[in-house]
Amino acid sequence: MSATPPPPPPPPPGAPYGGSSQQLSPADEKLWATLVHVGGILFGFLPALIGYLVLKDRGPFVREHTATALNFQITLAIAYVVGWILTIVLVGFIILAAVWAVNIIFSIIAAVKANQGQYYTYPIAIKFVS
Repeated sequence: MSATPPPPPPPPPGAPYGGSSQQLSPADEKLWATLVHVGGILFGFLPALIGYLVLKDRGPFVREHTATALNFQITLAIAYVVGWILTIVLVGFIILAAVWAVNIIFSIIAAVKANQGQYYTYPIAIKFVS
């Protein structure tokens, strides 16, 4: 009768499932950072949130960009809520248009900087995650 080997020990707390995370290459870090910023134009804070949760341990460059994008998109989400509330007094429509334009302009700037391998900080963002 042969004994079955014991199961492997579980990964330590905070480690990704299956062991240690593999670092991304610099080209992959730039690609994912760029996609997270561009995704914010179309889908709001979701690409930045998913990117932050999945990629934050895969390299310092992609971690910084996903955290920055997430902070910016959460700030814009708050501004959108304020804009919608203020549509009652009509000034909200101006706020919504301004937030929409700021999202497009700054996200494109951030995506270009990420694609060039440079760090970028949005000029208007509340720091929620670091």
